[in-house]
Amino acid sequence: MTRRISVRKNATATAEFDSPNNERRQRGPIEQLPRPIADETGRSARPYRAVDTLATMERRGSITARMRQAAEDFRFRFVIAQLDPLRALDYSRPRDGGTGRARGSGESGLRVESAREHVWRAIMAVGGPASPGGSCLWHVVGWERSLKEWALEQGWNGRRVSQEAASGILAAALGALETHYGHSTTLRKSDFVD
Repeated sequence: MTRRISVRKNATATAEFDSPNNERRQRGPIEQLPRPIADETGRSARPYRAVDTLATMERRGSITARMRQAAEDFRFRFVIAQLDPLRALDYSRPRDGGTGRARGSGESGLRVESAREHVWRAIMAVGGPASPGGSCLWHVVGWERSLKEWALEQGWNGRRVSQEAASGILAAALGALETHYGHSTTLRKSDFVD
């Protein structure tokens, strides 16, 4: 009888992880990966992932795949630059005696500094940190906040930003970012309608 109970408990525990709970579903849209991937033990799994703002905009056709790639490149550098507002202590990094500095911090410090310079140039390319595009890029792409949250908190010249206007601001910023990174193609005369 004990064996049946333990099997039931394991089956219940597995079922809990098969689909996201209601609390997770309330945090935003989620979807199951289209193809199986290996989990931490090497078994085949189809986990769920959050659908972010960039994926939603690309599916709607608001931004192109190249604009999304530029945003992903920016986000990657943003993470390396350690510019997120709240982080936990990384216990996996070895420490030196009582100095509190990580071993090899000179090399990682240069990498972080290079990433910060990269982020700063990208922000300046879209209009600077005080511009709507720079602010949107920093908060929505860098900090991964929702476009709605950013729009509700921002105000330009004492006016609120609507969600539709915020979407346009992000699309324009991503277009400028795409050009800055060189992901865009050169327009030809045939691209314009006469």
